[in-house]
Amino acid sequence: MQEQPAGGPNRTRWTPSGEEQKHTWGWVLQAVTGMLVLLLVTLHMIANHFVVQRGLRDFAAVVAYLSNPLVVVLEVLFLVVVTWHGLLGLRAVLFDFGFSRRVESWITRVLWVVGVAIVFYGLWLTWVIASYH
Repeated sequence: MQEQPAGGPNRTRWTPSGEEQKHTWGWVLQAVTGMLVLLLVTLHMIANHFVVQRGLRDFAAVVAYLSNPLVVVLEVLFLVVVTWHGLLGLRAVLFDFGFSRRVESWITRVLWVVGVAIVFYGLWLTWVIASYH
């Protein structure tokens, strides 16, 4: 009896044709975004909690803080990286269930839509707060 590859009989993860590369991009992006999350969360915590009196900015201080374009770029980058990292993690967990390639493709597309919606909502909210007078 021949042993079945992980995920079922129609799933070959490692082939001489380089198919394994199609399945490693998610892991590589997860690792890269994980390192970026560590860097950006450190910057965020320092800027928003450690150098602020009482450890938290009030609304007026947040509006003033977001008036700096560099801050907006860093906070938006933080939003994008955390969203991407989280959804890649969810994708990896869902893929561990061993769905077919068709379902995995559908999962990836749905998570892209969810990610874009989250980032657009975060961008809109940042714009609303930053433009408050």
